[in-house]
Amino acid sequence: MGLDLRYLELKRKIREVRMWAIQGIAEAGSGHPGASFSAAEIMGTLYFRRMRHDPKNPSWDERDYFINSKAHSAPGYYSTLAVAGYFPPEEIKTLRKLGSRLQGHPVRYSDHQKHHSVPGIEYSGGSEGIGLSVGVGIALASRLDGKKNRVYVMIGDGESNEGQIWEASMAAAKFKLDNLVAVLDRNRIQQDGFTEDIMPLDPTKNKWEAFNWQVFEVDGHRVEQLMDAFSRAALIKDKPVMIIANTVKGNGVRHMANSPQWHGKAPSKKHTPVLLEELES
Repeated sequence: MGLDLRYLELKRKIREVRMWAIQGIAEAGSGHPGASFSAAEIMGTLYFRRMRHDPKNPSWDERDYFINSKAHSAPGYYSTLAVAGYFPPEEIKTLRKLGSRLQGHPVRYSDHQKHHSVPGIEYSGGSEGIGLSVGVGIALASRLDGKKNRVYVMIGDGESNEGQIWEASMAAAKFKLDNLVAVLDRNRIQQDGFTEDIMPLDPTKNKWEAFNWQVFEVDGHRVEQLMDAFSRAALIKDKPVMIIANTVKGNGVRHMANSPQWHGKAPSKKHTPVLLEELES
C-alpha cells in the first residue's frame, strides 16, 4: 500500500509538471508541448525519485547529472526543475519572453550566468545530437576523479538521425562507462513527421545492443517500470545502459497525443483552462 501511495505522489507531481508546462507554452505562444509531455514521466521519475541532487545546492559535488539532449522539451524540463524546487513555478509563465531566464532552449547555469539561466541546468542545448557526447565526457571525468556521480542523458528518436549520437555510443562502450545511463524518448515523431517514415530507427534495441550497451525497454509512461529500469541500470558493470522508453508524443492531452502537428505548436491562451481541466482529470 505504501508503495502504491509513493507512485501516486510521483504521478501527482508529474501531472503538475504538465500543467505548468502547458501554461508556459500558451503564455509564450510558442514551444514544444509534444516533446515535453512524452518525456514528463522520464524527467519526473529521475528528479522526484531517482537522482541525487539538491535544489538548494545545485553545484553539489556528489550530485547526479541530467543532460537534456533533446533540448526542445525545455518547457517540460523547466517545469520539472520548478516542481523539484529549483525556482518558483510561477516563473514558467515568463517562458520565451524578453528578459526571461527561461529561453526556448535551456542554458547551462553557472555563477557567471545567474541572470541568464535557472539553477540545475547542466547543459546548453539546442543543436541535436550533442548531449550524449557531453554525458560521455562528464561520466569519464567523474570516473577519472574517483567520484560516484551518475550521469543520465535523455535523447530523442528524431535526434538519433545525427551521426554524433552513434559516435558517442561507441566511445561510451569503449571506456566501459557503467556510470552513464541514456534514456531514449521513443515517441516515434520528429519535427517533420513519423520517425519511421523519415529515417527508420527500428530495430532500435538491436542497434544499441550491437554497440555494446546494456538495453532495457519499458513503457515510458509507467513510472514503476522506469523506476525498475533505473534500479537495474545501477547494477550493471563495465557497460553503459540504454533505457528505451516507449512514449506517446503529447501524452496527457487527447487531441495532442501522437500528432506530429503538436511537435512545436502552442495552444491558444483561451483554451488553457480546458487543457488544465483535462490534465487534472
